[in-house]
Amino acid sequence: MPETLLAAAGVEAGYPNKQILFGVDFAIETGEVVALLGANGSGKSTALNTVSGFVRPWKGSIRLEGRELAGLPAHRIFREGVIQVSQARDLFPDMTVEENLRLGASVRRGPIPELLVGIYDSFPRLAERRQQQVKLMSGGEQQMVAIGRALMGRPKLLLLDEPSGGLAPAFVNEIASIMLALKAKGVTMMIVEQNIKLAMAVADRFLILRDGCVTQRQDIRTGGVAEADIVRSIYL
Repeated sequence: MPETLLAAAGVEAGYPNKQILFGVDFAIETGEVVALLGANGSGKSTALNTVSGFVRPWKGSIRLEGRELAGLPAHRIFREGVIQVSQARDLFPDMTVEENLRLGASVRRGPIPELLVGIYDSFPRLAERRQQQVKLMSGGEQQMVAIGRALMGRPKLLLLDEPSGGLAPAFVNEIASIMLALKAKGVTMMIVEQNIKLAMAVADRFLILRDGCVTQRQDIRTGGVAEADIVRSIYL
């Protein structure tokens, strides 16, 4: 029976002058991919940032393997194994691909050369460009570096905020293929994504946020879920 990796209950969060999340509840099982969907301003990125510690919850519980994360600083949550790839990617543009990747393993004990081999096997394009400065790469290639760097930290839960955002269609397809490959390897993921087709191709389940509340939950594995129905649930 699948085990619950992360459980959030009654989470309220926001910013000094505005509450964004209102009693959000969800759980993620080990090896599962959950997509968080919703219109702009619905609270998707805030939810991800609250799990990773970049936004501190006002109320509620966020437990990873039973250990409470709510209120811990982001670097502590990172050490616990929750690693986020933000929309901004947060790479070091003047450093090479490999230098950026090595930073992902900075708080992990383990054989970095072996970790790099695994990343280069998964991202052959990065292997070809390992000594190239990140600022000279396309947006899609930079996204690969950001995901690869996160994987260097051997995450228990990988959070991806708009992984296809701003990418050319060819790179969107490539990122989708990478995410499916990670899923096949058992990487547990929670993704925020505006591309409904990509989300449906990768995710096992989706949650729809509206005005900071979860308004719908759906298991895609059971079938019978149409993209048009999801769009209506989000925007109508």
